[in-house]
Amino acid sequence: MDNLNLINNFAEFKELKNIDKSTMISVLEDVFRHLLIKTYETDENFDIIINADTGDLEIWRNRIIVEDGAVENPNQQISISDARKLDPTYEVGEEVTDEIKLDSFGRRSVLSLRQNLASRILDLEKASLFEKYSERVGEIITGEVYQVWKKEILVLDDDDNELILPKSEQIPSDFFRKGDSIRAIVSKVEMRNNNPVIILSRTAPEFLERLFEQEVPEIFDGLITIKKIVRIPGERAKVAVESYDERIDPVGACVGMKGSRIYSIVKELRNENIDVVNWTNNPQLLIQRALNPAKISSITIDEEKKTASVYLKPSEVSLAIGKGGLNIRLASMLTGYDIDVYRDVEEEDVDLQEFSDEIDQWIIDALKGIGCDTAKSVLEIAPDELVRRTDLEEETIKEVIGILKSEFE
Repeated sequence: MDNLNLINNFAEFKELKNIDKSTMISVLEDVFRHLLIKTYETDENFDIIINADTGDLEIWRNRIIVEDGAVENPNQQISISDARKLDPTYEVGEEVTDEIKLDSFGRRSVLSLRQNLASRILDLEKASLFEKYSERVGEIITGEVYQVWKKEILVLDDDDNELILPKSEQIPSDFFRKGDSIRAIVSKVEMRNNNPVIILSRTAPEFLERLFEQEVPEIFDGLITIKKIVRIPGERAKVAVESYDERIDPVGACVGMKGSRIYSIVKELRNENIDVVNWTNNPQLLIQRALNPAKISSITIDEEKKTASVYLKPSEVSLAIGKGGLNIRLASMLTGYDIDVYRDVEEEDVDLQEFSDEIDQWIIDALKGIGCDTAKSVLEIAPDELVRRTDLEEETIKEVIGILKSEFE
């Protein structure tokens, strides 16, 4: 067993695990110095030389030459007789440097060194992987499905690192087989039992945001900003965008010509419907845009309670609510307001004869005589015009108008 063989083995391991040379050398030296202290009780008089390019390692021991019989510490001193066996020109007081071979430590010590070195390098690799993916949280990665389990999918990246895609982070209609290519966002990185665990997600709003950045150059370049994204994964999403350049239509740019840009995103998200709306700081206008394609009649907002009452024509209510309530849920999530939808039903008209207990019949007949058969038909005519056309007293007309108006208040 020689030095070169041991170091070459770990040099290959180093290349495989992408540990930089300076770190590898530092670990090697630290492990060997630990062995020296264990064997000789000190490492102060030893020099460890490591060639980072070839993997060669040499250990040299420095000892002071003393008179024969005066050696007190064989590790730090050498007798003149033994020194002259190495070089006949040595004299007392000079320093002798000799190489320590690996096999001189004994088989058990070398085995322990190998295990220690392997453990240290493994810890380095874990730390390196944790740091690497901690810096990539929020980025899209492409990997290969290696194993599909009931609660999660094991994914391998380009360096064969293991990544986890939990069932809860998968789009409900996702279906993958071993060997499939998969895209997801790095959601979080955590240590479990001293092992780094990289969690992926396909349901996070950030995944949709990164997809938009890939497909829409204006977003990547910063000309268009995504202000907010809300999703019900696999079903529907709403994306609010804003442009800092008046010449750019942010919604049009995101959708693309004939939907060309958004098509690939929808396909990646298993046909998830995506609504892109223009962002505004005006809450009423934002709610109106968020409830598209429904046409709103009016909105009443309570800023303190963060609620909004939206009034629509009966035919528009189902559009505002959406299939399974998805549209109104997402609109509430996007705007930050609890939205309640109400039907804006016009008040029904009332036949004049219904007021016979309050208005004399001869007055009702006079109003009918000029074509006013309902309460609203009377109220639509100015009072002075009613006086002129019916020959009724002004006071009588005012009294009638008051009675009719009270019906609709």
